Amino acid sequence: CAQFGIFGAYMLSLLLGFDPLSAGCVAIIGGADGPTAIFLTSKLNPTLLGAVAVSAYSYMALIPLIQPPLMRLYTTKKERMIKMKTGRAVTQNEKIIFPIVGLILTCFVVPSGLPLLGMLFFGNLLRECGCLDRLSETAQNTLANLITLLLGITISFSMRADQFVNRNTLIIMGLGLVAFVFDSIAGVMFAKLLNLFSKKKVNPMVGAAGISAFPMSARVIQKMGLEADPQNHLLMHAVGANVAGQIASVLAGGMILNLVPQLLK
Repeated sequence: CAQFGIFGAYMLSLLLGFDPLSAGCVAIIGGADGPTAIFLTSKLNPTLLGAVAVSAYSYMALIPLIQPPLMRLYTTKKERMIKMKTGRAVTQNEKIIFPIVGLILTCFVVPSGLPLLGMLFFGNLLRECGCLDRLSETAQNTLANLITLLLGITISFSMRADQFVNRNTLIIMGLGLVAFVFDSIAGVMFAKLLNLFSKKKVNPMVGAAGISAFPMSARVIQKMGLEADPQNHLLMHAVGANVAGQIASVLAGGMILNLVPQLLK
């Protein structure tokens, strides 16, 4: 549900005159996942790469400003004070099995998302297997920094003035903000819906962490939980929703990548 903004932004983009491929590029900003936005845009319409990348990363950085007002508007203080029990300890075997099973399921469900989810699960496996510490540390630090630097330089070359400094860029940034707002609200509302049927209450703010802006959104939810009640620690629950949002955003991106070109045919 926290990916609702992707599909909401897609429909709005079509209404504002974007073609289906460009609308898919704009919509994926709502996934709050920079690599997914860049990957999908490079496949559907590379001319929008600069505007989409700037919008996606800008709003991810602005999560601490975007989400708190929405949480206060759509939840009561009593709901923000809901405490959630700490989950059981996860075994080492489970940590190793998870990325392997996740990778296999991705192959069957959304194979087009393999380049992204495959790397996510591979990095997870490097960290948890316990025998590749040097590779794990390199992937988390040196390699990640180099890739980020090269990615930024590469995208900057695509931001030509005639393609970037125009009315469409402003519209894309506006739609990106709308998508982020829709994501957060939909996540909160779905958590409230769960509470109608569940004995174990879910703090509705955790639903807003279902976007892929990791770990900023989880930190925002933790901070707001502590503001409502200094003993209310929601970080682990919010991080779990955040990681689920990362996977869901790639799945949603894979759906767009598969369905939109087929509809045009």
